[in-house]
Amino acid sequence: MDLFGVSMIIPLLSHHVKHLGASPTVAGIVGSTYGILQLFSSTIVGGWSDVVGRRYSLLTCLLLSSLGYGLLGLSSSITLFVIARIPVGLFKHSLSICRALLSDLVSETERPLVMGHFNAASSVGFILGPVVGGYLAEHEGGFYTSSFTCAAIFLLNAGLVWMLPWSEALVKRTDANSNSHICEICPDHNATKNGAYQNGSSQGNNHHSVPKEELPEPGASPTPGKPPSALTRWRHVSLLQPAWRQLASVVSRIRLVATSDMWDLFLVRLLMAIGIMLYYSNFTLAMEERFSIKPKVTGYLISYSSTLGALAGCLVGPVTALYGKDMPALLLHSTVLTCGLIFLYAAAPSVGQVVVSSTFFAISTTIGRTCITDLELQRGGLQASGTLIGAGQSVTAVGRILAPLLSGLAQEVSPCGPPSLGVLLALSAAILLMFRIPKWSGRGKTKTAKL
Repeated sequence: MDLFGVSMIIPLLSHHVKHLGASPTVAGIVGSTYGILQLFSSTIVGGWSDVVGRRYSLLTCLLLSSLGYGLLGLSSSITLFVIARIPVGLFKHSLSICRALLSDLVSETERPLVMGHFNAASSVGFILGPVVGGYLAEHEGGFYTSSFTCAAIFLLNAGLVWMLPWSEALVKRTDANSNSHICEICPDHNATKNGAYQNGSSQGNNHHSVPKEELPEPGASPTPGKPPSALTRWRHVSLLQPAWRQLASVVSRIRLVATSDMWDLFLVRLLMAIGIMLYYSNFTLAMEERFSIKPKVTGYLISYSSTLGALAGCLVGPVTALYGKDMPALLLHSTVLTCGLIFLYAAAPSVGQVVVSSTFFAISTTIGRTCITDLELQRGGLQASGTLIGAGQSVTAVGRILAPLLSGLAQEVSPCGPPSLGVLLALSAAILLMFRIPKWSGRGKTKTAKL
C-alpha cells in the first residue's frame, strides 16, 4: 500500500513542477530536495526507531508523510511544492522501519525468506501505482486527486499500525527476553522466534551485536512475571522520554555504526546502487536511439522487468537454502551476474539480447538487495537494526545523488556510456567482495564487527 500510493505520485512530479512554471534547472533542484533530505534523515530516523520503538516511530513517519502528500495536493506554487516535500523527505522511512520490524520478529534463518516476500509485495505496489496514477492524471486536477489519494493511503496505513496486536506480541517476546533487560515495546528488539537473543548474547550466531551495556535504556525494566500493557509501555518509552535522551541515544547508535568495521558492505552497496541506477538512467532514450524503439514499447519492457522483480522476491528463500545460508557467497555471485548482465545490455546488438538481460537483471538485483541487507544485520546485530537499515538507505541516497551526474557525463560520450560505467562499478564491487569475504569470520558467513 505504501509504494502503491507513492508510485502514483512519482511519475507525475516533474510534469507538475513544470506546470507550476519552473525552469528545467529549478525543476532539477526541486527534484533533488527529497534525495538530499533522505540522505541525512535515513540513519537518524532508523536509530530513533531503535530508541523509542517501531510502533511510535512508524506511526510518526506515516502520519507526517500523509501530511506531506496532503500538502502536495494543495501546492499551487513552487514554494508550496517545496514545503510539501520537506516532511516527506524527512519522514518517508516507513519501509525501512518495517524491514527493521521484520528483522526483530523472525529468526536469522527465516529473515532472507521474509525479506524476499516483503520486497515482492513492495514491487507489486510499485507496478500497480503508476497505472492508477496515469489514469487519474488524464482527468482534470488528476495530480491533486492522486496526492490526496496517497495521503489517505498513508492515513489508512497508520490506522492499521495502531490496530496491530502489539500487546499479544509483547507478552510473548517479554518471556523470551526476560534476562536481557531490554524493555522496548514489542515487537522492538533482539528476541526472535527461537529466542535467539538472551542474556545479551546471540545464540546460534557467531557474530557480535551491539553490547547491551552500550545501549541507552529507554525505560525501566518490566516487573518480572507481569509485563505492562502495550499502550502503557509505549507511552512510558516513547512519549515521556526526554527529547535530549532520545537524541543522545540516537547519536550513540549512529556513532557505533560509523566506527564499526562495516565499510566494505556499505561501499559494495554504494557501488551497486550507482551501477543499477546507471542501467536505468537513460534506458528509454537509449532504446530509442539504438534500436528505434518507441517509449511505449520500452514502458512495456520496464513493466515486464518490474513484474519479474516482484516474482523474484519469492525465490530468495529457495535460493538461500540452495546456498546453505551462505549469504556472502550468494551476494558475490549475484554481484558478478549483475555485472555481466549490465555488460550484456551495454553491448547488445539486438532488442532480443536486451530482453534477455532485463529478464535476469530483475532477478539478480532483487536477490542482491536482500543479501546485502541480511549481511548488514548479521554483522551489526539486531539491537541496532533500525540504525543499520537507515544507514544503508543513506548510502543508497548518496547513489541517487551521484547517479544522475555520472549518467549525464557518460551520455556525452555515448548512449551506452551510463551502462558501461555501471559495468565498471559493479566489477569493482565484485573484486572488493573477493578480497573481503575471506577476512570475514565464521567461514565467510558473518564477520565480527565493532558493534
